[in-house]
Amino acid sequence: MSVKKILVSQNAPRVLTPYQAVSEKFGVEFEFRPFFLIEPLTSREFRTQRINILDYTAIVFSSRHAIDAFFSLAEELRCKIPETMKYFCTTEVVAMYLQKHIVYRKRKIFYGTGTPESVIALVTAKHKGEKFLITTSDNSNNENLTRLFDAQKLDYTTAVFVKSVPQDLTGVDLHAYDMIVLYNPADVKSLYENFPGFEQGAIKFVSYGRSIVKSMEEAGLSIEVKAPTPEIPSVARAIEVYLEKQQ
Repeated sequence: MSVKKILVSQNAPRVLTPYQAVSEKFGVEFEFRPFFLIEPLTSREFRTQRINILDYTAIVFSSRHAIDAFFSLAEELRCKIPETMKYFCTTEVVAMYLQKHIVYRKRKIFYGTGTPESVIALVTAKHKGEKFLITTSDNSNNENLTRLFDAQKLDYTTAVFVKSVPQDLTGVDLHAYDMIVLYNPADVKSLYENFPGFEQGAIKFVSYGRSIVKSMEEAGLSIEVKAPTPEIPSVARAIEVYLEKQQ
């Protein structure tokens, strides 16, 4: 079999069972190493966007990183977030994370099921008069969500709260791996910042998520496996199916 060593461009998940199952079944080895880290913007970086947080009555969150950055910047900028602020979150997990910063039961918090459509469905007639601030990262694509906000003629602004910072990978021999899994456009950026003359050679790349595909193709990387799909929802399963077909 041509695949024996696989590099995954993220921290090791808490539950390794799916990867262990693939390792035992096919004799492959997984290594986990993030290609970039997410960091909050500094107050100076945030100010360049000319955003006054207190101008808004509702905040849209899609990640825990954005929540931490939002409240950290609010404190730095001496913005006391009013109890009347409404919070719209993409998932319940993101919404529950708000408990780290606010008294959850006393606030107006709404959450969807992970899709832009589920978020916009939360904005009933009761909330259409709000001024929304959509929190983003420096490499996120919020076009699907903002298109829905435009269609509903909602008053909104997007603002970057977190940035991706490439990690030092210069000590890593990428060609020691038969397969590399990339998740985010920032993974591609980090790869080429660390290895400007990188050539793919025999490395098989796995893309996870739609946003990464365009970045990989623009960089000239050939994608062996694209995930997720309705039938193959995880990276571990995608690799398992691929390896099964190679036998």
